[in-house]
Parts: sequence; structure tokens; C-alpha cells
Amino acid sequence: MADDKTDQASPKWVETLRKIVMNNLLVIFMIIAVIIGVAMGLGLRDHISTDDKRTIFFLQFPGDLLLNMLKMLILPLIVSSLVSAMSGLKAQASGKMGLRTVLYYLITTFCAVVLGIILVVAIQPGYKREASIERSGGKPKPAEGLASLLDLIRNCFPDNLITACFQKKETTIEYEEVQLTTPAPSSTTDDMTTAAINMTANMTTEAMTTAAINMTANMTTEAMTTVAPKVIDEKLKSIGLSTQGGMNVLGLVVFSLFFGGVLARIGEKGRPLIDVFDCLHHVTMKLITLVIWYSPIGIAFLIAAKLVAMENPGEMFTQLGYYMLTVLVGLAVHAFIVLPLVYFVIVRKNPYRFMYGILQALLTAWGTASSSATLPVTMSCLEERNNVDPRVTMFVTPIGATVNMDGTALYEAVAAIFIAQYLDVPLDFGKIVIISLTATAAAIGAAGVPSAGLVTMAIVLSAVGLPVEEVRLILAIDWFLDRFRTAVNVLGDSFGAGIVEHLSQKELQEMDLHLHKYLEDEQNGVVNTFDVKTAIDTKM
Repeated sequence: MADDKTDQASPKWVETLRKIVMNNLLVIFMIIAVIIGVAMGLGLRDHISTDDKRTIFFLQFPGDLLLNMLKMLILPLIVSSLVSAMSGLKAQASGKMGLRTVLYYLITTFCAVVLGIILVVAIQPGYKREASIERSGGKPKPAEGLASLLDLIRNCFPDNLITACFQKKETTIEYEEVQLTTPAPSSTTDDMTTAAINMTANMTTEAMTTAAINMTANMTTEAMTTVAPKVIDEKLKSIGLSTQGGMNVLGLVVFSLFFGGVLARIGEKGRPLIDVFDCLHHVTMKLITLVIWYSPIGIAFLIAAKLVAMENPGEMFTQLGYYMLTVLVGLAVHAFIVLPLVYFVIVRKNPYRFMYGILQALLTAWGTASSSATLPVTMSCLEERNNVDPRVTMFVTPIGATVNMDGTALYEAVAAIFIAQYLDVPLDFGKIVIISLTATAAAIGAAGVPSAGLVTMAIVLSAVGLPVEEVRLILAIDWFLDRFRTAVNVLGDSFGAGIVEHLSQKELQEMDLHLHKYLEDEQNGVVNTFDVKTAIDTKM
């Protein structure tokens, strides 16, 4: 009888296991892809030289396809999601939701900066180096804090929407070196002449010659040194705007927010256009689902190619071990303690279950090192696995992928103080405060692309008078740490969506009495947009 009961229970247990595996099949594939990528990269290091750029380039080809497909979907996803979200929100509700989103992003980013500063001051990795650090790469481009800030504001309002899809404006400053020669003091020349006349008045020819030689030898190192010193200074040669390649995401976000808000104001006249953007959003999400199934292959080859291209990993970890440890500890504390604690205090739900729901997005962020490229996967995970209201994800996550960079802010604060410690430059409390403020502001302006933090790092270093070219100290390890801070950035965006949804429940329920039906239709891929929008518009 016992055997019969076991046989009857077995199919149920197997069925439960099968459901768990099927529900998490893509996550399992992603984890396997990361393991395969690491193993393949380490194994190929014995067969492919780091100088074999051609082979490494072709090895990365499947990963480049993944990045291209994800980046291709960024433009339609951002525009359609923000326009649809804003057109479906009442003005009062969108204002409150926007305020909550911005406050959350600013508070968590500043917390990340403070945490990084505390750790780097306590651990002091710049004083614990075991060997001198080799500077990698060329001299970075100089940056000015005011110019970078104005560029950030200027890009919010692009002059051409078409060019904003692939270009952005940037202030270009050129300097030229000027050699300034200080004229010889007249008193020195007069003294030399008078001394020579007095000395030669009563001397023979041989004595005069000997004295002149001795006098010249003694004065060469002293008087002659002060005759014509050269001072090299920099003079402003030109300043102006230039176009840089890359999507102006910030400008597109601002335009989409205002465009969707105006559509919501004009009511039924804007109904056809609203339906177009709704349809575009749902089609884009379906395309994202197809791309996601290819992502394990692309991530495996991205990781393998990066490991093969890495030069002297043992030396790199020796030189920058304590620095890397400081950054990783800071990112881990922020990701597993600070952000979950904020989520738990506000939402009163298990934050780690929420993190499990976006594990696929975190793995994608770690593999691609781009929060913008991960945006489609993040939205899909939030809506389908964590059941976050689509109106919230469409509003919060595109903004978060553009301006919320917790991991980048922590990284920049740690890196700036590490460089100061390495150069034995003391930092008082005032300069540390400046670092915290500029790191927060620079992180907001950082693009969601790989190694964007190095670009904004120049702003932080310039703010406290540190040489910008010393950013080369950390270039060797940046590609590795970039993956972890990108994952933290995506995690912060995701927690933000969950928190804003919880705080906006009252507004969401007032706007849509059929919220549960809408979510069910969204998951099934059948959305009656007209009924939902009509229910919302009747309350506006």
C-alpha cells in the first residue's frame, strides 16, 4: 500500500518540479550561459593570444548581435512606453508619480555615494597597494564641470528629433600651449658688468682669463638659471558645440513625457495617436520576448571574448585588489542591504523575492554592461514576473535607465578618493562633500552604455583639483567592475518601480477600476486599449 501511495505521489511531485523549471527556464539558461562564458573564456586564453585582435573580434560576434538587437529596440520602447504612460495618467497622478520617482532616485543615489565614501575612507585602498599601478590607455579628454552640466541641460531639449535618435551635442574646448619666457633681471646684468670692470682693472691677461673662466663656471648654475626660465601655460584656443555619436536618450525622454502629457489633455482628439503608440508598445514587447530567448547565447560569447582579451589578470588583481574589493563590497551592501531595506520599509513585502523576479534582467545587465540595452528585459521582468503595473513600468523604468545610476555614483566616489590616496593628496571634509555632490550629479548625466562612468569621472576629479589623466590608474579593472555596477543600476530602477507602484495605488485605482482585468489581458497579449483608455478618460 505504501508503494502505491508513493507511485501516486510521484507524478504530482514531478509535475510541480516541471512547472518550476518551465517557469524559470530562461533564468536557468542565463545562469548556464554565464558559467559557459567564463569557462570558455578561461579555456581559450591558452589558445588565443591577447594580441590576436582578429580572432577576439570574431569571437564576440554573437554577443554583438545581441547588443545590436537590444539597442535597436531602445528607441521604440522608450518613446512608446512614455507616451502611452503619460497619455493614460491624469495630470495630478503623473505629477505625484514623477515626484516620487525623482525623490527615490536622488535619495538612493546619494546613499550609494555616502556608502562608497565611508568604505574607501575606512579601507584606504590607495595606501595598501602591493605594487605600482600601471596606467592604461591614452590621455583622457579634459572636462569642465560647468560645460558638462550645461550639456546635460542642453541635451534635454534637442533641436531636431530625428538627429536626436543617433546624435547628441557636446561642448568641445581646445587649448594651446604657450611658452612664457621671463626676461633677465637688469640688476643681474649690471652687477656682472661692474664686477668684470673692477676685477680686470689691475690684472694681467692670464689672470683675467682665469678669473673670467672661474666667474662663468660659478654663475652658470645660479645667475644663468634665473636669466630666462620658460613657463608653459594653456591658452583657450576655441570653444563650441560638436555632435557626438550615440542616441540622445535624455532628449527623447523629455519630449515623450511632454508629448504624452499633451495627448492626455486633448482627450478624444488624440485617441487615434494614443492607440498607435499603445500598439507600438505591445509590438515592441513581443519583439523583446523573441530577443530574450537569444540572450543566453550572446551573453556567453560576450563574457568569453572579454576574458580572452584581458591582459595579465594576475598582475591586474595584485595592483588593484584592495580597490576592487572596496567597490564590490560597496555595491554588495547597497544591493543586498540598502535597497532591499528601503523597499521593505515602504512596501512591507519580501525584497529578495522581488529581486528573484528580475534575476534575468540582472544577468543581462551583467553580461552586456549596459542599463539602456537591458531596459527591454527589465520592463518584461517587472510586468510578467513581478506583476508591476505596466503603467508604472512604462513611466518609471525609461527614466531610471537614463538618470538613476546608483552603482555608477558609488563607483565614481570610490575611484576619486582612491586616486587621491594613491597620489598622496589630502582631502579635507569640504572636498569630500564636493565629491559626494558631484558624483551624484555626474551619475545622473552618465549614459547607460558600457564604461560611461569613466567619461563623467573627469567631472568629479576636476571638481576637487585632481589630475584628470590619472583616471588611467583604474582603466585595467574598469570593464570588470562596470558589469557589477550596471547590475546595481538596474536593480535600483526595478526597486523604484515597485516602490512607486505601491505609493501610487490610490491614484491608479482611481484612474482604472478595471486594473486587474487590464493586467490579465496584458499578460495574455490581448489588450482592449480602447476600454481601458475610456475608463481613464472619464475620470479626467
